[in-house]
Amino acid sequence: MVRLLQAPVVLLVLITISFFLIRFAPGNPFSGDRNVDPQVMAALEAKYRLDRPLAVQYGCFLADLAKGDLGPSIKHKGHSVTEIIARALPASMLLGGLALCLALGMGLILGTIAALHQNSARDVGAMLLAVIGISLPTFVIGPMLQILFAMKLDWLPLTGYEGIRAPVYLILPALTLAFPFAARIARLARAGMLEVLQQDYIRTARAKGLPERIVILRHALRGALMPVVSYLGPAIASVTTGSLVVEMIFGIPGLGSKFVESALNRDFTLVIGTVIVYGTFIVICNLIADLAYGLLDPRVRFQEAGNA
Repeated sequence: MVRLLQAPVVLLVLITISFFLIRFAPGNPFSGDRNVDPQVMAALEAKYRLDRPLAVQYGCFLADLAKGDLGPSIKHKGHSVTEIIARALPASMLLGGLALCLALGMGLILGTIAALHQNSARDVGAMLLAVIGISLPTFVIGPMLQILFAMKLDWLPLTGYEGIRAPVYLILPALTLAFPFAARIARLARAGMLEVLQQDYIRTARAKGLPERIVILRHALRGALMPVVSYLGPAIASVTTGSLVVEMIFGIPGLGSKFVESALNRDFTLVIGTVIVYGTFIVICNLIADLAYGLLDPRVRFQEAGNA
């Protein structure tokens, strides 16, 4: 309940900081245009309220935001910020969702295998892959995968995006985005599984003669998931921000590439609009992760009830 009440405050602080940071940056959206007549410049600044004091601009922005209006894009003439975000968001959501699913699948499988074969070659190999995944940033992993699978083997396209009509274009960017998070999930799953396997209820289940597969999947895996679920909030935030780089590398017209483009062009309204979308999404996902953790671990619910 406390987290739910904190969410609007967090979003307001994020929006306020972003608003003033972009305004304090040197230059304005029109300063890069050559040979702009001073009168034209003044008219453009008046049109987008850039000639008003910052406090007035901020107040007008909050008033428009309360009505659900993110304003027009300064650089994309004739298009609103909401329209641009609505076109770009599906590509980012598809990429991020696929990457998160791949990270969870690969990480849980690697972590479980490593825990069940502790101190064996499988354990060492899985953890070596995890160390490599954590060490390499996405701007290194992406080009490496492009060189191997697109240029050398010619198995997958180098860049491009065709949505769900051609999912083959999403394989390399999704793997690039998923690999570092799969590595962290693998380490968390291994540690959680090793801890759970030492619990009394696991020994009891084995003593009753239950098949090992049932013991692992029905009893041990749930406990091993708790550290992974607690990491999902930060992981989703990192996947969201990491997609900025991946979208640029693979030429995906998502929200991340629009954010980078708008920041470089000083498109104030589009920058703030994308920050609002990213911030809202991250806050909601963190709330869902907290709820899921409470469902997996009843002690969290009891503790919160006691504090209330």
